[in-house]
Amino acid sequence: MTATCVVGLQWGDEAKGKIVDLLSEQFDYVVRYNGGANAGHTVVVGGRTFKLSLLPSGVIRPNVTSVIGNGVVVYPPRFLEEVEQLQQHGFDLSRTLALSDHAHLIFPYHIEEDRLAESNGDSSIGTTGRGIGPCYQDKVGRRCGIRIGELFHPEHFRERLARIVPFKNRLLAAIANGHVERVRPFDAEALAQEYLGYAERLRPYVRDTCRLLQEAIRNGKRILFEAAQGSLLDVDHGTYPYVTSSSSLPAGIWSGAGLPARYITRIIGVVKAYTTRVGQGPFPTELNDGPDGYGERIRRAGKEYGTVTGRPRRCGWFDAVAVRYTAALAGADEITIMLLDVLSGLPEVKICVEYECDGERTTHFPSDAYELQRCRPIYETLPGWDANISSAHRLADLPTAARRYVDRISELIGLPVSIISVGPDREQTIRLGS
Repeated sequence: MTATCVVGLQWGDEAKGKIVDLLSEQFDYVVRYNGGANAGHTVVVGGRTFKLSLLPSGVIRPNVTSVIGNGVVVYPPRFLEEVEQLQQHGFDLSRTLALSDHAHLIFPYHIEEDRLAESNGDSSIGTTGRGIGPCYQDKVGRRCGIRIGELFHPEHFRERLARIVPFKNRLLAAIANGHVERVRPFDAEALAQEYLGYAERLRPYVRDTCRLLQEAIRNGKRILFEAAQGSLLDVDHGTYPYVTSSSSLPAGIWSGAGLPARYITRIIGVVKAYTTRVGQGPFPTELNDGPDGYGERIRRAGKEYGTVTGRPRRCGWFDAVAVRYTAALAGADEITIMLLDVLSGLPEVKICVEYECDGERTTHFPSDAYELQRCRPIYETLPGWDANISSAHRLADLPTAARRYVDRISELIGLPVSIISVGPDREQTIRLGS
């Protein structure tokens, strides 16, 4: 009766999808417990690339049951689009995909609220514009949140939308006032017809996933939890307010999936060999060194553009101060280092080992954005390596400088490295631990 969690220890985009895909063959269930279609993950298998944002990475494994837990927020058109995309590639998800009846629904008015709020430059926090935050606001506020299970009670569903939509129209008009163009109001009955049309297409997948997972544990099944986004985007412990709207740490499993924390026996922290961030917010090690600088070289080599939005990611050196903080929060037992191959060809590589803040050195990570903004990185410089390492399969295949870099990260974080990724494909992996 064991459960494992894979969690990103940076600002997301750490290539968690590859790790989940690699590990999922050892598990019976793979579970998403937070976030929504704002979380992009890419899995490359035999040269085929699958870009997912809502479905768990485990859906690529035919013998694994993939679960979208109650802590996820779901936009039905996106869910159905991803299902159909995989079906076209020959995947049959009818028996291997479960969607929680308690997951909350994203509506077009959530997306419009997101767009209007972000269009006001003074209050923009750099969201993906997918309506995730407004949907979570409604969930916590209780009066306007609607769960997937309510779709299967049409009269009740219509009554709820009839009360909610007029309020949303007034809210959107107020947000738009003086900032953007006039907002066209939503029609409650039209939305009801649209979403009730999705209901029958969703029905084969909808389950009481809390009960499903509790039964799985009682039956000795192995469960792998997949955190969305990264720990530095956690709504409580991330760089607030430039964070996501859910708990992206393992702490979110209990509330987002209904499985008590005592069943989690292994936590794997995933990090890139460097650091990236999308959207607004402080980023101490960011490289703003021009079109021919290291930052742009890393972006090009790593294809650092958002899976969901396509936005170029901000790139910088590895930040050991930040990762020590998140590794402790997550309770990580080990780390995996991803995209090490991206750093090949750089004459030197740097690791941030301390910050200087208000004239004082510190190894403490201040998660409040206004404090972090004042921090400047103090670097340790290591030699780079020229060799193409994308075909390495053993630690001994790596150049001495690359091995030294990996060892130094492990030493600074205080955790063993279990996997090194040297490319996007399953085969481009060096396994150091069980």
